[in-house]
Amino acid sequence: AGMESLPDTVLIRILAAIPAVELVLVCRLVCCQWRNLVDGAALWVLKCQQEGLTGAEAEEGAENWQNFYFLSKKRKNLIKNPCGEEDLEHWGEVENGGDGWKIEELPGDFGKEFPSEEVHKYFVTSYEWCRKAQVIDLRAEGYWEELMDTTQPKIVVRDWYAGRRDAGCLYELCVKLLSENEDVLAEYRSETVTIPEDNDGSWTEMSHTFSNYGPGVRFVRFEHGGQDTLFWKGWYGVRVTSSSVTVEP
Repeated sequence: AGMESLPDTVLIRILAAIPAVELVLVCRLVCCQWRNLVDGAALWVLKCQQEGLTGAEAEEGAENWQNFYFLSKKRKNLIKNPCGEEDLEHWGEVENGGDGWKIEELPGDFGKEFPSEEVHKYFVTSYEWCRKAQVIDLRAEGYWEELMDTTQPKIVVRDWYAGRRDAGCLYELCVKLLSENEDVLAEYRSETVTIPEDNDGSWTEMSHTFSNYGPGVRFVRFEHGGQDTLFWKGWYGVRVTSSSVTVEP
């Protein structure tokens, strides 16, 4: 007797020991039985349980378990150098108004510590507009076209900003979902946030979740920036750090 004689429940336990990518790209092509098992929920429920991947998202329907597995395994911050540990590395289309961008150590002059002890630095703007952007190639990060077009997983954007207590400043965030040809398919643009001169230096999170954005998304363009409102030479403008873009179940 060969593998085809094994009950599905036994075969699922055997297949669950195989790496997920090989299940989809290799095992699924072996025969109709294996294809049905790889396309079904039971195998991915078991893999999720074995690897401690659970969540309310997976409870929405059996068809979500395979995608839930892959998205959970891949979940990470797609923004590179979010806190200035590598100076301005990975940030493009940089606009250096005034004295340009600068990286400083937390908490900085007239500032406050960041809510997370893992963040040690921030970017700070000057007396004219400073902007910087980063474009994320979703396919290069492992999010294949069918997944983005059919499942349309949530794309969650977060950014943290703060002023210094002795100066007012402005802050803006703009994130665009782009097609293969860089057409804008969805966009989030914050209002211009005005932080008054007598602020307390606290850090504030700006966030947005893209969902049901339609097929064709291949890139995410993240841009933020600001300036001070007193036009003082140096770096008295908005401070930004811990920017993130994540693709989630």
